Amino acid sequence: MNIYIKTYGCQMNERDSEALAGMLCARGHKIVPDEDSADVMIFNTCSVRDQAERKAVGKVSFMKKYKDRKPELIIGVIGCMAERRGESLLEEIKHLDFVLGTGKLHTLPDLIESLREKRLRRADTGPCNDVLTAMGAHYRPEGGSNVLGQIAITRGCNRFCSYCIVPYVRGREISREMEDILAEARMLAADGVREILLLGQNVAAYGMNGETASPAPEYSPFADLLAEMAKIDGLYRIRYTSPYPTYFNDKLIRTIAENPKVCRNVHLPLQSGSDRILKLMNRQYTADLYREIAGKLRRAMPDITFSTDVIVGFPGETEEDFRMTRDLMNEIGFDQSFIFKYSPRPGAKSAQEPDSVPQSVKEERDQILLADLAERTAKNMAAQVGTVQEVLAEGVSRRMAERWTGRTGGNRMIHFPPPEGVRPGDLLQIRVKRAGNVTLYGEVEKD
Repeated sequence: MNIYIKTYGCQMNERDSEALAGMLCARGHKIVPDEDSADVMIFNTCSVRDQAERKAVGKVSFMKKYKDRKPELIIGVIGCMAERRGESLLEEIKHLDFVLGTGKLHTLPDLIESLREKRLRRADTGPCNDVLTAMGAHYRPEGGSNVLGQIAITRGCNRFCSYCIVPYVRGREISREMEDILAEARMLAADGVREILLLGQNVAAYGMNGETASPAPEYSPFADLLAEMAKIDGLYRIRYTSPYPTYFNDKLIRTIAENPKVCRNVHLPLQSGSDRILKLMNRQYTADLYREIAGKLRRAMPDITFSTDVIVGFPGETEEDFRMTRDLMNEIGFDQSFIFKYSPRPGAKSAQEPDSVPQSVKEERDQILLADLAERTAKNMAAQVGTVQEVLAEGVSRRMAERWTGRTGGNRMIHFPPPEGVRPGDLLQIRVKRAGNVTLYGEVEKD
């Protein structure tokens, strides 16, 4: 069958969709890029924000016109929204055939084949640890890059931040066995993958059996995993997302600094710079502790770059709370910031409180932080002019056919004229000649 997969939300969802595509292809099915040629439509959904859910529901509802023209078409919703809403989606969207939650994703190939034979509407949700080890397949579309790969090393989260429903839709935190991860990484490297992104809702808590307390200075299973990954032949770079700040202890910071394959770029979610708001969010650190962690990382690796997540308009956020967030973001100097306007999520603790910050104020604060980000990023990019950066070549630029594109270890995009004989996955030394607002331009350094 021809199968179309549409993905919403985070990189974990992207990885789940890729794994499912690989599993379906192994069964003889074909992944297609559009709805028109599909026998099966799958929508991998997100529940982190109300807007993400409304967007997915709107898209699936619109697919009725396809079902009317092709009654044998199978339409399914999977992922976080499927887990949260379950059978209610079948009641709301009458042309929907199945709903599959996050704990049952690995059963998708069997489910689709059973629906082809016997058309019964189904909803299957709830936890199942088998999903942890059953989602190791990979899919490479024809003509796609084979240089970058992703591996999910944990699933679920135990943090219970008051604004977040991830623990409810992704389940409790579980980690894969190290050898299982390393075997998958070796397979990818042997297949030409040169950079691997390790994924988890709280990736730095890998191997800690769901423990949420800050680890002892010399205890970090995640550091052990990074050290073993760095030994894999043919693997040039290791990235990871998204870690909780308090897991960056002495051992983890030292391990990153000692292994040049681990990229000098850390996504360090902040959420707020106000201790009062952080406490309401159930973020178990203060602004000063966050500063201390970022400072330790920067002292160990002066060339490190940071990105972050921030929420504006959390219930009760005052102008002073917002000012502290803004000041801390400028102090750390984030290269990238994912700024979200607070929206209450059913089931999350903060949804029990009045959404007290007016939408207009949320919009204003969002725009202020975006303007700060643009100014910081332009300044940081301009500072790279004249430097020589090691760049992993990814292939022809989407914007400029005469140039190739790649990323520095600090996760900055750079465009460059390709030297003769260059191949995707090559490491190049590139001198930065010019900086745009978010992109660098350079030339390969001559020997």
